[in-house]
Amino acid sequence: MSVTPVVNKKSPAFGKGMTYAESGVDIEKENEAIKAMIPGMAAIRKGFGKPLEIEGHYAGAIDFGEYALVLCTDGVGSKVEIANALKKWDTVGIDCMAMNVNDAICIGAEPLSFVDYLAIEDPDPEITRQIGEGLKEGARQSNVSIIGGETASLPGVIKGFDLAGTCLAYVKKDAIITGKDIAPGDVMIGLRSTGIHSNGYSLARRIFESHGFSYYDMFPSDAYTDKTLGEVLLTPTKIYVREILELISKVPVKGLAHITGSGLKKIKRLNNSVRYVFDSLFEPLPVFKTMQELGNVTDYEMYKTFNMGMGFVVVVAPENAERALAVLRGASEMECKVVGRIEQGTGSVVPQLGIEY
Repeated sequence: MSVTPVVNKKSPAFGKGMTYAESGVDIEKENEAIKAMIPGMAAIRKGFGKPLEIEGHYAGAIDFGEYALVLCTDGVGSKVEIANALKKWDTVGIDCMAMNVNDAICIGAEPLSFVDYLAIEDPDPEITRQIGEGLKEGARQSNVSIIGGETASLPGVIKGFDLAGTCLAYVKKDAIITGKDIAPGDVMIGLRSTGIHSNGYSLARRIFESHGFSYYDMFPSDAYTDKTLGEVLLTPTKIYVREILELISKVPVKGLAHITGSGLKKIKRLNNSVRYVFDSLFEPLPVFKTMQELGNVTDYEMYKTFNMGMGFVVVVAPENAERALAVLRGASEMECKVVGRIEQGTGSVVPQLGIEY
């Protein structure tokens, strides 16, 4: 039986589209804050270990002789609030690992090792045990070693806990993929996401909570007939390491993008001198459709906040597209397909929806 999401017309959300900024996360303000912070960190090492010029990408790299060492850091974000509500913490470690290794592979690097940072209000052994289980599973999927970490008890500073980590990866310097060679005529291939992954949860939580849903309620549509709302929202982030490393070992790749916060806006960091035209995107996963209806959220806001069902994008020359698809389909259980093309111009657009970033 089909179950239609119940729209509460008395909710503050009804009649006015919800936005990420109104839920507490203003991406534009965040970008301005980052710009203000960077000049204060201008000290640059010279000689061996100097930074390589791939500024603004998903990960940073330093010179290590024939190789580049790659570093990136990220956390789980407010998804941990749902884990706390359900007292189910065994998947957030996977998310933490995924958000880091998926960024590292965006410049063609292979993840090697990982350290985590857990800031917690009250160091409950059951919470830390489950977090450790998730980190171990994420490490297994990524083929990395967790070589250390830090746990800080911060009552008065932290409410609940915050989980973050840092990934070390490596790549030969002549094999770094930056996106600089992306050109009009190139093809974009998308890989499916497993769900919301680990971005946009401030808006997602506000949508469901404003309509009075409990995370123990069954999901409010027939798309997930046997899952609660909390289970759907805690679905771990897909780790794309195996597929992408297999692809770049067999096919020339021009660009790699992890679709996370800022949605389709962030892909422009690969190469801002071309136009990314998404004219054959995946059908959004049901969780996104439900959120959009309940929150009366615009397409523009949805596609700049969430991955909308596409967690990763690969850019290849048109003559390599079929081979790339074959390799990805052989290496992954996730659906993949051509989702767009590169044109002359600038920006990122979804023509069918009238969206341009």
